[in-house]
Amino acid sequence: MIIDSFDSESESKINPYLKEGAPVVDACIITFSYIIEKYVQENYDLKQIGESVAVTGNLPIYQFCHNGKNFAFLKTYAGASACVATIEDTLSEMKTDKYIVFGGSGCLKKEIAHGKVMLPTEAYRDEGTSYHYAPASDYITIKNVDIVAKFMGENRIPFVKGKTWTTDAFYRETVNNFEKRKADGCISVEMECSAIQAMCDFRNLNLYMFLTCGDLLDAPKHLYRNGDVKYKGTQHDVSHFEMALLLAEYVTEE
Repeated sequence: MIIDSFDSESESKINPYLKEGAPVVDACIITFSYIIEKYVQENYDLKQIGESVAVTGNLPIYQFCHNGKNFAFLKTYAGASACVATIEDTLSEMKTDKYIVFGGSGCLKKEIAHGKVMLPTEAYRDEGTSYHYAPASDYITIKNVDIVAKFMGENRIPFVKGKTWTTDAFYRETVNNFEKRKADGCISVEMECSAIQAMCDFRNLNLYMFLTCGDLLDAPKHLYRNGDVKYKGTQHDVSHFEMALLLAEYVTEE
């Protein structure tokens, strides 16, 4: 079957390799938001240290210093395969084993208050990329969720833990599939989590991930929940970068 694509017996034809002189950084922070990328470019002293090369346009990889630590930063593409390929590219441009990834999601449970951070505990593998990095299974465990939860609690940031549904096809989030995933305990839906975790497990990397809710699927019609301010509480909320930066400092001190 196609989901039995994981091959642990032979080498990949193409592999990332660490370039000579590539910098060591304490952690890499990844966003999906062009708004947050612009905010970081305008408010932090960035140095470009590499790029992820793609036919749709190259993505710069930056380095900056904050409170005595060196961090990398980049905006990646949405979607499991493109996002994972971008992270694989960083393995050639810099050296770290810590990746802080944050982005938007749809909420599958209306009782979750808008503005809470959602921490995935497991991700339903409704995408294709993860099956090339890990043996077939319905879910993949998000290993560092308790560390992220501890950080959120210590910083008094409201959060909720739960399963997430990672899908390749957001235009095919049908009513029946929504009901199945919600009944199974999923509280969010997004496009990358299961694939990123599978890749990080395969490459012996640490993933620290949190999600924010910009829209609600648990309603008669798809409902955007953007609040009173255009980007507040969505994946474009620049305060989430500051949260990710604090988390990056936290996990490098553990």
